[in-house]
Amino acid sequence: MKMLHRMLLGLGLLSGLAGCSPLTLENYEKLKVGMSYEEVKAILGKPDQCSELVVVKQCSWGNEKTGISANFMAEKLVTHSATNLH
Repeated sequence: MKMLHRMLLGLGLLSGLAGCSPLTLENYEKLKVGMSYEEVKAILGKPDQCSELVVVKQCSWGNEKTGISANFMAEKLVTHSATNLH
């Protein structure tokens, strides 16, 4: 698991260095229920916003036209959705 986390972190850093937006359909498809918040951040970068409601952390990347939303419970991904990704 540690190796996977390092690989995901490395991929996230490489895409950031290349100047590419991490908000792609390819990156969205890498997200899997049960991933940790840190693993998701390694793929998508720091969220544009997060809010916490009781036990659910809701985070979003992008904006209302193009973006990814994710919900976490106990720092684990439980649901995610995307809008207008290519």
